[in-house]
Amino acid sequence: MKPRTELSMQLYHMLLERGYQEELCDVITRNLNTDFTAARMIGYLCQYSHLKEGEVVDEMLAILSDRNELIKKKETEQAQAKINEMYEYGLGDEEDGK
Repeated sequence: MKPRTELSMQLYHMLLERGYQEELCDVITRNLNTDFTAARMIGYLCQYSHLKEGEVVDEMLAILSDRNELIKKKETEQAQAKINEMYEYGLGDEEDGK
């Protein structure tokens, strides 16, 4: 797992200040260890004064699911770009027998 970013650590401290158990804060920020995911959770938490632990975990899972969908979308777009390139330019130089 990648190390936590500064924003992820800010989320960790925010969760602690709101009274969540240290273990939960650790699990959440180890999973939301990018600026993108940590910022999403911080934004979510700022909308509420206190949430049950289950609601925070549900949001973490939703954020991770969204992130995974974005990754899949980018991978699909890259693969499609390669296929389009192949259609446009072919598989190689036909004279070289490639």
